[in-house]
Amino acid sequence: MSDQLQPVRGTRDLLGEDMARFARVVETARRVVALYGFSEWQTPIFEDTRVFSRTLGETSDVVTKEMYTFEDRGGDSITLRPEGTAGVCRALITNGLTQTLPQKVFYAGPMFRYERPQKGRYRQFHQIGVELLGPATPLADAEVIAMGWQILRELGIGDTVQLQVNTLGDAASRAAYREKLVGYFSQYTNELSADSKLRLQKNPLRILDSKDEGDKKLVAGAPQMQDSLTDEARAFFDAVQNNLTAFGVPFVLDPAIVRGLDYYNHTAFEFVTTALGAQGTVMAGGRYDGLVEQMGGPSVPGIGWGAGIERLSMLIAAPAAAHVPVAIIPMGAESEGRAIGILNLLRGQNIAAEIGYSGNVKKRLERANKSGAAFAVLVGEDVKLKNLASGEQADVAAEALPGLLRA
Repeated sequence: MSDQLQPVRGTRDLLGEDMARFARVVETARRVVALYGFSEWQTPIFEDTRVFSRTLGETSDVVTKEMYTFEDRGGDSITLRPEGTAGVCRALITNGLTQTLPQKVFYAGPMFRYERPQKGRYRQFHQIGVELLGPATPLADAEVIAMGWQILRELGIGDTVQLQVNTLGDAASRAAYREKLVGYFSQYTNELSADSKLRLQKNPLRILDSKDEGDKKLVAGAPQMQDSLTDEARAFFDAVQNNLTAFGVPFVLDPAIVRGLDYYNHTAFEFVTTALGAQGTVMAGGRYDGLVEQMGGPSVPGIGWGAGIERLSMLIAAPAAAHVPVAIIPMGAESEGRAIGILNLLRGQNIAAEIGYSGNVKKRLERANKSGAAFAVLVGEDVKLKNLASGEQADVAAEALPGLLRA
């Protein structure tokens, strides 16, 4: 049996094209969110466990089954972050920013969940996400969704995803809906999964999220949130839809989209794709007006989304190869100093350049050809620029190289 070390199950190395895809997703998102006035935050990858147990719900699958939680040497309970929103809201409170609103936040980084690894899903996975903290208007919801839509389009996958939108209503709507759900599911207590029996007592909306096949059949006949909306909640959702249309974002209504936690309200949405086989979510979010208050801060409305970088990376076209550098080839050890000067000159003009570290001139030229370089600069007593495709070469002045290589 081999004792060669391997990545831990559910993790992977990002190399070559995989890393290039990953970087393209993050760089595209950074560029787009800047157009909307969002700035990037970095929060720690581990937090006090209460940051997540309080906000995700003590009975949620993430808290009970999936969190990486451990006791550190000081006896504190620490959890590797399973999602990004809670840490951003904690940072808002910790850094005294609840009185400086709105805060427009973008984040990108690793998350951790102990679950069965599968296509596009890992135990260490990565997300991009945004949180708009402060505004409580339908316009804010629509703009955050439009920003996500623009990122997907600029990644070239707009045609492969569909935006599905629902409303969770306001507090009065949810209370009325909860009562209807309890009445409905109570008829089928013996048929509910063990988890959903517990949810029925604590938060029946979470039954609608159940992955159990038996629960799904019961959910198909459950009451719809639309029938419990107050006039105010209905008007809010109508305004969100009108604003999405104004932003040019196509969408469909899907009453099956829910967020079971109490701090979620009004808009819930998902961008889904069938390009990865079974329908899968690539970006999802919603309004969470009660979250900051639940974490011990003041009442601060919020709307945001998160997107899995791994899944997005699988959908995008392979990025173009990085710019092939010019090969710098010193004609002997005595020419290395001058070759370094040329390296500095070209790199200072944003021209990629590499030097071969060893081998005779013939071998260095062979390696330059294999690398795909278009030109080599031969540095001896004179400087020669060689076209590696045609074989032609000519004496040049070193200071003229940037202009010649850009031509």
